Amino acid sequence: MIVLIVIASILMASISVIQFKNEAKEYHQERLDRKEFAIKEHINYVLSTTTYPLTPENLPLVFKDKIHELADIHNVEINIYSLEGKLVKSSKASFSVDKVAPPIPNYVLKLVQSSVDKRYVDIKSINGVKNRSSFSQIKDEKFKPLGILNIPYVEDDGFYEKELRQFLIRLSQVYSFMLIIAFALAYFLASYITKSLKTISDKINETSLNQKNEKIVIEANSREINSLINAYNQMVDKLEESASKLAQSEREQAWREMAKQVAHEIKNPLTPMRLTVQSFQRKFDANDPNLKQKLDDYTKTLIQQIDTMTSVASAFSNFASMPAQQNETLNVVEVVEFSLDIFNEDFIQFKSEKQEIIAVLDRTQLIRIITNLVKNAIQSIPEEQDLKVVLVSVNEKETMVEITVTDNGIGIEEINREKIFEPKFTTKNSGMGLGLGIIKNIIENYKGTITFETELGKGTTFTVSLPKK
Repeated sequence: MIVLIVIASILMASISVIQFKNEAKEYHQERLDRKEFAIKEHINYVLSTTTYPLTPENLPLVFKDKIHELADIHNVEINIYSLEGKLVKSSKASFSVDKVAPPIPNYVLKLVQSSVDKRYVDIKSINGVKNRSSFSQIKDEKFKPLGILNIPYVEDDGFYEKELRQFLIRLSQVYSFMLIIAFALAYFLASYITKSLKTISDKINETSLNQKNEKIVIEANSREINSLINAYNQMVDKLEESASKLAQSEREQAWREMAKQVAHEIKNPLTPMRLTVQSFQRKFDANDPNLKQKLDDYTKTLIQQIDTMTSVASAFSNFASMPAQQNETLNVVEVVEFSLDIFNEDFIQFKSEKQEIIAVLDRTQLIRIITNLVKNAIQSIPEEQDLKVVLVSVNEKETMVEITVTDNGIGIEEINREKIFEPKFTTKNSGMGLGLGIIKNIIENYKGTITFETELGKGTTFTVSLPKK
């Protein structure tokens, strides 16, 4: 108990220090943001009322007198630089060291120009004090850049440091008192209750689900110990009942596993649906002569994915496995190529030796196999990798249709290769790892096979073989 109190006090103090620092950081950032917003609003007003033409060369004239007024109103130093980073106007009367003010560093200029909101906050520590310096573009009413606004800001954490010291003092007083109580309680427990607890501990260690357990028959001097004995005796009375409940719990666990599997299968089509909508939104052109055909294609893709989710939901309501096969005669080349349209990645390639390979398969299950393998291939390639390739190919080999999905990702480690098709196994940070296990079951239901070849650092190839009939 004493150790727990010490650990709790250390954790509480650490969390408090972190919390105070975070609050101070957020306060200073929000305060700088508010000041910058107010100053830029004021600057916009000055620009809209000035009689000088709004050009970068006229900034010193526009703010010749106004910059001191702005600095006094907002109680902050204001510097205005040219787009090249040279100081053109400052609210400071003069510079005490250099006759020529230093320009904005090149890296700051690049960060301002490359950011979305054309703004960058530079944070530096000078003599142990954090200094924030905000840089943002000044624009005219047509959003043309005129110059760069700089607002230096020195963080004053005196108030937060004082509050933190007072809090830590009060916290240490409370935990010191708790330690005294804990020492006294520990002494009492060691000398007065330990014997009864030993008896109870022995009985609990002898308790088993597969035998008839004896109750504890002792009268302790502590009300708490007597409550513990009564609780144990009640547990013995209910142990036999718990055995039957255990069987029920196992059945409930099976339901939960089914629910997880169905949730994964329903979630799987949502990504293609979202990608389809995003692709349509990005490529939409009301004047496109092929608009109707594209709408039909997008609609067809969404309907197929919705049908997939509907079939999974129907299967779950009937407490069956994955959706029953709704086989039809189809062109595998066409279906596989169409399945790739939902992905926005331009590095996905498709290849087929023939324009038509006819097979009797379930369209939605075939699409599920392709989308799952392609999605895994995309996720296996690191974001920072320059050359990304995912190649999907369809070939015909006698009575079989062979589909391969090849990527140049990181490959599969040796330790994970035997587990790759196990349910709930995954090497990713998200997902339940049911995808490959489910499509393996689909493929095996067709008396087909799925295999893979992989090499660390070079990529992986999954090969699916399905009978044409």
